[in-house]
Amino acid sequence: MATNGKSATDKVPAVANPLSEKPEEIASNINYHALFNPHFSPFKFEPEQAFFATAESVRDRLIKQWNETFLHYHKVDPKQTYYLSMEYLQGRALTNAIGNLNIQDAYADALNKLGHKLEEIVEQEKDAALGNGGLGRLASCFLDSMATLNLPAWGYGLRYKYGLFKQRMTKQGQEESAEDWLEKFSPWEVVRHDIVFPVRFFGRVEVNPDGFRTWVGGEVVQALAYDVPIPGYKTKNTISLRLWEAKACAEDFNLFQFNDGQYESAAQLHSGAQQICAVLYPGDATENGKLLRLKQQFFLCSASLQDIILRFKERRSGKGSWQWSEFPSKVAVQLNDTHPTLAIPELMRLLMDDERLGWDEAWDVTTRTIAYTNHTVLPEALEKWSQAVMWKLLPRHMEIIEEIEKRFLAMINATRPDLEHKLPSMCILDHNPQKPVVRMANLCVVSAHTVNGVAQLHSDILKAELFADYVSIWPTKFQNKTNGITPRRWLRFCSPELSNIITTWLKTDQWVTNLDLLSSLQNFADNADFQNEWASAKMANKQRLAQYILRVTGVSIDPNSLFDIQVKRIHEYKRQLLNILGAIYRYKKLKEMSPEQQKKTTPRTVMIGGKAFSTYTNAKRIVKLVNDVGAVVNHDPEVNSYLKVVFVPNYNVSVAEMLIPGSELSQHISTAGMEASGTSNMKFALNGCLIIGTLDGANVEIREEIGEENFFLFGARADEVPRLRKERENGVFKPDPRFEEAKQYIRSGAFGSYDYNPLLDSLEGNSGYGRGDFFLVGHDFPSYMDAQARVDEAYKDRKRWLKMSILSTAGCGKFSSDRTIAQYAKEIWNIEECRVP
Repeated sequence: MATNGKSATDKVPAVANPLSEKPEEIASNINYHALFNPHFSPFKFEPEQAFFATAESVRDRLIKQWNETFLHYHKVDPKQTYYLSMEYLQGRALTNAIGNLNIQDAYADALNKLGHKLEEIVEQEKDAALGNGGLGRLASCFLDSMATLNLPAWGYGLRYKYGLFKQRMTKQGQEESAEDWLEKFSPWEVVRHDIVFPVRFFGRVEVNPDGFRTWVGGEVVQALAYDVPIPGYKTKNTISLRLWEAKACAEDFNLFQFNDGQYESAAQLHSGAQQICAVLYPGDATENGKLLRLKQQFFLCSASLQDIILRFKERRSGKGSWQWSEFPSKVAVQLNDTHPTLAIPELMRLLMDDERLGWDEAWDVTTRTIAYTNHTVLPEALEKWSQAVMWKLLPRHMEIIEEIEKRFLAMINATRPDLEHKLPSMCILDHNPQKPVVRMANLCVVSAHTVNGVAQLHSDILKAELFADYVSIWPTKFQNKTNGITPRRWLRFCSPELSNIITTWLKTDQWVTNLDLLSSLQNFADNADFQNEWASAKMANKQRLAQYILRVTGVSIDPNSLFDIQVKRIHEYKRQLLNILGAIYRYKKLKEMSPEQQKKTTPRTVMIGGKAFSTYTNAKRIVKLVNDVGAVVNHDPEVNSYLKVVFVPNYNVSVAEMLIPGSELSQHISTAGMEASGTSNMKFALNGCLIIGTLDGANVEIREEIGEENFFLFGARADEVPRLRKERENGVFKPDPRFEEAKQYIRSGAFGSYDYNPLLDSLEGNSGYGRGDFFLVGHDFPSYMDAQARVDEAYKDRKRWLKMSILSTAGCGKFSSDRTIAQYAKEIWNIEECRVP
């Protein structure tokens, strides 16, 4: 028992004060939850118990605002956006909630009265394991902005029990285990036992005497709603992230079989239902894996659309007659990438089979309701589902997709005969006899009223290459919406020292919701006092990060060295391999220097973090290489005061909130034309971190905004990449000797006996599967090393570096998700502010 916690709680009365903002009353409310909403044995009030009681106290306030928001929307009946996403990377909710509600100080005081520190209580919360990469984090930033801008909007997702995986590093490399964020429970979610919808799989289609069709048979699971409140910043509006869990009913449990000892078959539907929301992106190498992924996607779409239709009807009830043609003027559905594509045929099915609309009316409603965001130009990420698997799992939807295709082809033949030779790449159903598939991106483009990319370069590539033929049919359908990040989580709350300085010098905190105000920091970029305050805030963040790294990896790093960070999913196109090869070359050169020469170099700590998908062999080899290099470099007394290499394990939002404020250089070095946008580049730049990067994704726009002289550019441009690949195939490429030296050093066994040849072979040869350096690591290596040399020089000039750092933050106004969401609201969704009075 924590004596500090328990003896302190004895002095605070346990009284419910759900809406109070006074520290002593908040302390009473926290104590009330600990006593009367117990989740643990009595008389315990250690940090874990304090966290759950504190979260429930904050939730009291959120629930009041949440109910008021829901009621207000119900009364006003505005057009509402529903954002469908397979992932949300929420991060911890406590700091964000009390920050957005503007009650941090009151809660800090209240917890002090109870014998605890807010910073320690916050650390007790586990990150919600509902996402993995930038796609999920973007969705979470968008929810924060929707609430802050008082927009009528909701998110829909799945309640994954075990997430993607928890990453642990061993001598063998990355090890995966299930996430345990729901091992106890999440204090933020509210289960809605009255919100349950049936979702069918398999079965067959019957034609009724009246000509309408019905999908029957198969298996039916229940979708149960869990709601998570999303508060806006300093506003009453609190919106919902509705997460679906799959369940089977009691009547689906076969008691006869169970009592006969057939335990597994007795609960077959129950265990099948549990699998649906067990894991994010389950392995899909097997037929069962493919079925499960498709089940997840359909489960999300069907449950969400049934809920949306029910709400549309509820808001009409008692208001006289209404038409289905009104649906698109009240409902906007946004598909976050191709995962929720099945919303298109499912909305058609619900309208035709359940609501008895004809095809033309149902198609008109569907196409005016649904919009699609494309997040990738990588062919393997543009989903294609086997037609056989689709017919098996969703027979009615395949009929609908066939009809959409038939009508699309008829339209092309009638109006655009010039495109006939392009049809093989434009059609939705690819009938290749070896592998007939449904192309989900094509289905989205044909059916959605708007298609958008997520950075200017990405949207230009979509229009000029990937979707060029569709652009010639529907030139106004395609838009750009450059991604953004929420300034609340990614500066105001994660770097309080820096944000306090910004507020003091700007003489306002309005920048938190109007990020363009940061541009005025340019006026102080050369001011010595401002630079000194900026430097001390950055140093405080670096020291905090150094303590964290020591705690989780056992490696001691020097806060006076240049902190150089690359954190993102491990993928060959993101080129963590280029980064580590650069670090290896740096290490080799340091080894060859005299002590006097070493003293003239810029000491550097290279940190790399991110998860490699469990079946992605080369990505896992890259993770192991980083660890092996670190193990050698960090224990080499000749150089380890000039270079450290650290792999940061189990990268997630909370780790990012520690790393990003403490970073000085960050690497966004993907092969040009391959990263749709990237958003961590925006987070780093906003925190005064300089970028070394290629002209890819949002790097292009960041460089424009902050000034070319404040960005370390290198590498091939997107328009040069196809030519360079061709030259490589033709044997024209000549590798830089430094590149050969770095690879040879790995092969020499300098970093242990593990066989890295299969990884290095991907950089060799001119063509062939897994060879020929598809991602141009070798081509970009020399200009990368030259850019790193410019970084070293710039860092030696403290005043120059600080000025660049300040100008980086000052130029980030454009990259607020508030700007992005305001553009979606106006230009795609056609929704307006609906502020709770």
